[in-house]
Amino acid sequence: MNSKSLNLIEEVITSFGMWDSLEIAQDSIYLEFSDVELGNPKYNDSLNLSFRFSDKSFIVFFYNNIWDAEFLANFDFKNHFINEDFVLKVEKIKFLDFEYLNTFFYNYAKEKVLTMDNEFDIHNIRNDFFVLLETNELAIVVGGNKMDFFFNNLKLDSDSLKELSNQWVLYFLKYRLKRNIIMKDPMCEHNTLI
Repeated sequence: MNSKSLNLIEEVITSFGMWDSLEIAQDSIYLEFSDVELGNPKYNDSLNLSFRFSDKSFIVFFYNNIWDAEFLANFDFKNHFINEDFVLKVEKIKFLDFEYLNTFFYNYAKEKVLTMDNEFDIHNIRNDFFVLLETNELAIVVGGNKMDFFFNNLKLDSDSLKELSNQWVLYFLKYRLKRNIIMKDPMCEHNTLI
């Protein structure tokens, strides 16, 4: 994906998206976000966007209170596996931003690293891709040498992402034309385009 596509993903997740799933299985890390403003809600049952990081993948959790990251207690260290569902509002998300990463070191008291790469160092990331995500309770950095995106289980590239974004904008504009006639769509009512 090009930088324009990554910026679009940042925008659609921070505007209304919720981080609702984390899965780590060996060297693959999956993050799933719901209620992303992509596609047409009339034709898609759910608007879920997933990220997959692999090939020397890592995830680092930053937090102040251990209870904010209590789901880490379910991590299976022997099999390097966890599959957790939760609902956290995404406050900020950035791709490949070292300057934003540096704020995590000062804003959070504790960190927990999960990776199979023995030479990983959060202060010297050598992976090709990484994303930074911040919620009210915690922040994470996830990365690897391979990064893929999926929308409702279909793999995305820059062109398909642009098409889904266009579908969403058309849906939003049609909704705005007849918004008081039927039910209100919360994703449209709270959209940053208004």
